[in-house]
Amino acid sequence: MEQLGQNIFQFLHHYGYWMMLPLMIIEGPIVTVLAAMMASLGAFNVYVVLFFSILGDIIGDVFLYTLGYRFGMGFVRHIGKYMGITEKLVLRMGEYFKKHGGKTIFAVKSTTGLCWATFTAAGIVKMDFKKFLKNSFYGGIVWSGFLVAMGYFYGYLWREIKQYIQWVGWIIFAIAVISITIIIFYKNQKAKKLLQENGGEK
Repeated sequence: MEQLGQNIFQFLHHYGYWMMLPLMIIEGPIVTVLAAMMASLGAFNVYVVLFFSILGDIIGDVFLYTLGYRFGMGFVRHIGKYMGITEKLVLRMGEYFKKHGGKTIFAVKSTTGLCWATFTAAGIVKMDFKKFLKNSFYGGIVWSGFLVAMGYFYGYLWREIKQYIQWVGWIIFAIAVISITIIIFYKNQKAKKLLQENGGEK
């Protein structure tokens, strides 16, 4: 993961804004933190980084929703099992999404992290798209704002300490990558738990 982060860092530095959004769609959290670090060091505008992070996150969410909406239970039978989605789970989530779908999408985005099963299931049960998009956006503001703040802080540490210890920047960089990796792992575990509690098998 650290090597991945270094590669993304160098790639961003070379191509700048041109490739930032596509990379954020593919690997949003790590790219956002690294881009925010570089913004803190003067390479990017931090507000543009935040905007791209939110937009990239939403595009990824809509893609997952569309997969579920377009292919329905066929998607569950052929691919869903690899994402933790079963037919029984989707059927049980259907009624729940009608009543609490917005809250669930916001919670998954802002507090428990990306859960492929939740967003795909929302499409399968044909949750109202405007409600899905609105809560994805609100949750994305919270999540992306947190990531940008983290990256900007690490960039600040890099800038301030590097004048005293030349190689400390790479230590801070490694800490940043490790930190976001731990957070993503923790949030994914919480997302699975939320999914089971809100509609999973008991």
